[in-house]
Order: sequence, then C-alpha cells, then structure tokens
Amino acid sequence: MKLRFLYLILFCIFSHGFSQNYEAKVDSIMNLMTLQEKIGQTVMYGGHWDQTGPVVGTDNRKYIREGNMGAMLNAMSVKGTRDLQKIAVEESRLGIPLLFGYDVIHGHRTIFPINLGLSASWDLKMVEESSRIAAEEASAEGLHWTFAPMIDVSREPRWGRISEGAGEDVYLNNEMAKAYIIGFQGDDLSKPNTILACAKHYVAYGAAQAGRDYHTVNIGEGELRNVYLPPFKAAVDAGVETFMSAFNELNGVPTSGNKFTLRDILRDEWKFDGFVVSDYTSINEMIKHGFAKDSTDTARIAMNAGVDMDMMGHVYRLHLKKLVEEGKVSGGYINDACKRILLAKYKLGLFDDPYRYIDKNRENTTKYKPEFLAKAREIAAASSVLLQNKNDALPLSKDSKKIAFIGPLVKDEYDIIGNWAAKGDRKGKAVSIFEGISEYLNPYQMLYAKGCKILGEDESGLEEAVSISKQAEEIVLVMGEGHHMSGEAASRTNLRIPGVQTNLIKRIREANPNKKIILVLMNGRPLNLSAEVDLVDAILEVWFPGTMGGAATADLLFGKVNPSGKLTVTFPRNVGQVPIYYNMKNTGRPIPDYNPKEDYKSNYIDVPNTPLFAFGHGLSYTDFRYSGLVLSSKDLSFSNSITASVEVSNTGNYDGHEIVQLYIHDKVGSTTRPVKELKGFRKIFLKKGETKTVTFTISVEDLKFYNSEMAYGVETGEFEIAITPSSEFKFKHIFNLID
Repeated sequence: MKLRFLYLILFCIFSHGFSQNYEAKVDSIMNLMTLQEKIGQTVMYGGHWDQTGPVVGTDNRKYIREGNMGAMLNAMSVKGTRDLQKIAVEESRLGIPLLFGYDVIHGHRTIFPINLGLSASWDLKMVEESSRIAAEEASAEGLHWTFAPMIDVSREPRWGRISEGAGEDVYLNNEMAKAYIIGFQGDDLSKPNTILACAKHYVAYGAAQAGRDYHTVNIGEGELRNVYLPPFKAAVDAGVETFMSAFNELNGVPTSGNKFTLRDILRDEWKFDGFVVSDYTSINEMIKHGFAKDSTDTARIAMNAGVDMDMMGHVYRLHLKKLVEEGKVSGGYINDACKRILLAKYKLGLFDDPYRYIDKNRENTTKYKPEFLAKAREIAAASSVLLQNKNDALPLSKDSKKIAFIGPLVKDEYDIIGNWAAKGDRKGKAVSIFEGISEYLNPYQMLYAKGCKILGEDESGLEEAVSISKQAEEIVLVMGEGHHMSGEAASRTNLRIPGVQTNLIKRIREANPNKKIILVLMNGRPLNLSAEVDLVDAILEVWFPGTMGGAATADLLFGKVNPSGKLTVTFPRNVGQVPIYYNMKNTGRPIPDYNPKEDYKSNYIDVPNTPLFAFGHGLSYTDFRYSGLVLSSKDLSFSNSITASVEVSNTGNYDGHEIVQLYIHDKVGSTTRPVKELKGFRKIFLKKGETKTVTFTISVEDLKFYNSEMAYGVETGEFEIAITPSSEFKFKHIFNLID
C-alpha cells in the first residue's frame, strides 16, 4: 500500500478532528479490520541483533505485510526500525504501525547500577532520572517500549533475578515502581522521548521455590495480596501502560493462564485498561507445566485468562481464529485485546507519524551525553553501601605512598555494567575501577595484581598478588561475581564469593596482619560474607555499578562522595538461613531478648537467627544521632492522622546523607502481622554539626491489610512505632488506633 493512500484512508477515518478521543479513533479503524488482522495485533515476533543492526527473518517480514504482527522484539536502530516500520505502514492492507520493544532495564546505552543497587539509593528522584535517561536513549534508537520495571518482591538471594528488582520490602517496591514508570513514560506519551513501561512479572515470580528460576510458587491468598500484589497495584495507580505475565505457576495455575490474577484482580478489581503481554514463550510453556495439552489449548487458555499479546509463541497467530469460530474463545476478548494494543500506539503518536521515533540526528546525538554520564556517576555512588568500616579504614588518603589494587575485577570493564545491560558498551565506554582510581593517584602510587579469576580453582596468581600487597601501605581488593552469575537463569545455591577469591583474601591478610584492607564487592545478590567480615577492615558494596561505576567507586574510596546507600535486602550469615528478611512473623516461641540460645525456642543451634547485615543497614563516613521520637498524639482515629517526629544530628566530621526509616508493628490482628513493617522513609542531607527534624504522618491507610477473609481494612488496637537508621532496633513507643 502506498504511503499517500494510507494517509488518505486515515484522513477519512479520523476526519472528526483531534478533539475525538483515542477510543473513538480505535473503533473506527477496528471497523475495517478482519478477525485475523485483529489477532495479528496480538502477536509479537523478533529477531536478533548483530553489528549491522536488527536481523529479522523473511517469515517475520511476511507476517508484517499480512497484518499478522503487532509488535517486534529486539529490533532497534533508526535504520532497522525504519525499514520494518515502512513494511508495516506502506505494504500491509491497513498500514497499522508496529510497536518496537526491548529490555531496557537499568539503562540503555548509559548504564546505571543494577536495579537492586538503584533501590539501595532509597532515592526516588534518582531512580526516576535513571529511567528518564534510559527512555531518552532508547527512544532515539527507534524503541517504543521497555519490559521494565521488574517489581517482584523477593526474599530469595539464590534467585538470580533478585538483581533486577528492589528487594524484599513491599512499601519500597511500591515507591520504586512508581518512580521507574514516571521516568519511562513521562507526563505525555505522545512526546517522542517517552516509552511504554511494563510492570513485570505478574505475579509472585520472586517467590519461586528454592530460588530456582521459572520454578513453582505456592502461597496463600493472604500472602499474595499483602506481599506480592501491592507493587503491581501501585504500578496501575501510577498509570503503567502494560503488564507482563510471569513464567511461574501460582498455586497450580501458570500465571499466563491465570484468570484469577489477570481478569478478576487486574481488570475487574483494579480496572487496569492497558494491555498484558506474555513473557517470552510463557504461553507455550503451559504444556510443560502440565496445564495444557497442546499449542491450541495454550492459545485458548491464555486469551481467555486475559493475556492480550503472545510474545514469540506463535500460538495466537496460528490458532485464535479457529478457536473463535468454534466458540472456544470469545470474539469480544479478541476485540478487547486488539483495542488495548491500538490505544497504546495512538498514545505514542504512531498513527499521527509512524516514524516519529526514527530520527538519525537524535540517534547520533542522544547516547552517552556528558550530562547522562555525570548523572550515572552520581547515581552509582549513591547506590553503593558501606557495609563495614572498622577503625575508619575508609576513606583512603591520596597521600598514601602506595596502594595495592588486587582482584579479578580491578580492571574489569565487561562485568561492571551488569547482566541486563541493554546496548551498553562493555569494551570502551565503561569505566573500570582502576581507571577511576587514576583520577586520584599518580601511576607510581598504584600497584596492581589480578590474583585470580572470578571462577575456577586456579591459584597460580596468588603468590604474585601477595607479593604486591606487601609492597603497599594499604590494600584494596575488588572481587565478586561475574555479570552472568545473576539475572535470569542464574540461580545459585552457594552464596559465597565464588572461586578462590576468599582464599586470596586470607593469604593477603596473613601476609599483612596490620595493614588496612578494603574489600570492594561487585555482585548481583546478597552474599554470605561471614568469612570476609573478619578478614578485612572495610567492605564497600557497589553491586554492578554501570558505565561510570569505576569513577563513582573511586569517588567513594577517596571521600569525595560520602557513602549513603542502605540495603534493601538482607544479607544472611549462610544459605541455611534463607529465606531471611526483616519483616518476618513471630512464632509462638520467639527467642527472648535476654537469652537468644534458650532451649525449645525458635532458633538455630549453630548460628544466631540474626542476619549478617540487615535490611536498611548502611554506614557513612560521618555519624548520625537520633533523638527521642515524639508523637503528636498517642491516639489515632479513623478520621484524623497523627505525626511522628525525630531529630537527626550529624555529629561526625563529614557532610552526608542519611536515610531515615519509619517502622510500625500491629501488635494483635485477626491474622498475624509482621514483627515490623517499613511505612515511610526520608533521605536528608546534613552538614557536619547540623540537626534536622524529620516528621512522618501516619493515617489509617498506612495500617490496612488483607485479613483471613480477604477483606482489606484496618483493626483497632495497639501499634508500636519507631524512626530509626535501619531495621535493627527494638520498639519503644506505641500509639492506639481507636474508633
């Protein structure tokens, strides 16, 4: 179809003018569509990427011409997307433009810290800025849609994809979800620097048994509604345009065929009006789950359950038309799915200009802007967590005669940007820690030895590393996981630093018993550091910090930036404690404060119940003092709120940020409640010697939960409250909720 003919048809259809709403426009074009063309909008196929751009098979081009494809996966670049979009709008019968989607998870070209690291900043503005920059760069390469944010609550460090989320807390996941979505989608989707966000993985994927990816989830509806669903509800409230169904089954029903979660909750309860895409072939995988007998059956189950688009599965294109004709799938469901997908395309402005995202000048000038790199450096520093700092081992002094930098990740530019690193450059743009340090030290001050590889048992390099360490005044070890050891399909049962890296630490400590040793960690999950805490003086967790990670780490090591990050996930003492998280529930035999090893109580006989590093933990180069909590009233009613205030003082020698955390405990409920729950936080900046009052407002809404009858509400009674620097505390104050 010639482009001018397409525009003539569209002009006739939409001659009502711009005042007509999107739904009316969609209805107009759907009146022209055959059933198979409507089904075509529910189909996503893709190709792969090589040095020349997107590689798409001839079958996919054929499907585009036939109107049998509504979206493309992994096709990007101005040239690549223009060629494909041209087929859709000029060679198909109705000229409906394609959506181009890609995994833009924690940056597109400019890569930010992994999402678990970003959450450790507790800085919603920074998280929003990171996804705004990602949207700028991605949209400049022809992309309309990202499969982010992942908002799966997870208490499971063995699960590789814990790296992609915001950790173990419900409230924090809610807030992070909103920030990502606002950053990606902006305030006007018709602007060509915005992209559709996608709330994933719906739902409870983070609770996979034994932390094994794609595995079974069995939880009660109360836990589902109180823990795993709230971030998705927050995403709906934030205006997210798309959802993604997960790989896992939930209580015996695969999530891509789960009518209860997709239609009853998402559509009927929450009134979500965007569209749902399956995860990659997750519809087909219902056969392997033992839930569907063949691919025709999977298409029937998924569409009836509420999945609007089939990602890479081929089952909708092949089977839906016949299923509708046989009365096994409602034609109304096809219409609804098609309409939701077309509405998204209208909101992006693709019907007004299918090439609006395809601008060679933008593509050439948008990626790796200096201001993007500066922001990436700032955010990487803010996302890092100082786990330990014995005897003020950090910050380092630039006046040190010689500092040894030892470990497999010292000069790394490949792993430093993490797993889901989109189109981030691993061989040129990424700044290694060694490169970052060179901004602060002269070459003669910097000693280096790799020592060992990340994985493997080869200890041949240990002697050289030990020798180098003896020549230095201070020693910095840069160790951790490879980027491929976290993320999708990267579950681990061993949470220790891999390979012989810990052996190297032991050897260096034995050779240097009185020297300052700092461990910089790169990893995508909580690790068991029970050996390392006794071997080194300081531990700086930088996660996989992204393109500017090396420069940001150097800023922290030398005190240009004061660490401010705090953990959003618990670090266990060993894998046997897993799952371990701060907002657990009590037992009938809790450990007494005065004797944690009392017999016949809920404890271990070999390690304490407590974690190695708790949720909310993170140190600073300065010291903060909290002064007595003050409540505006000890009685909260259904019609009024109360405030809780605390004074926070910077009593140390550095200016710094502090993350102030509000926790509440419902002491008695009709269903048991967690021992403590995060209900608010503030990130404040204090100059040395400065004091600020931090105030939180508590209302009935903050106390609501789903009870055993699945009724959402609140119950009168006594509540404990605390404002603290981490989840490690004991409650000392109470208030009452009264009628």
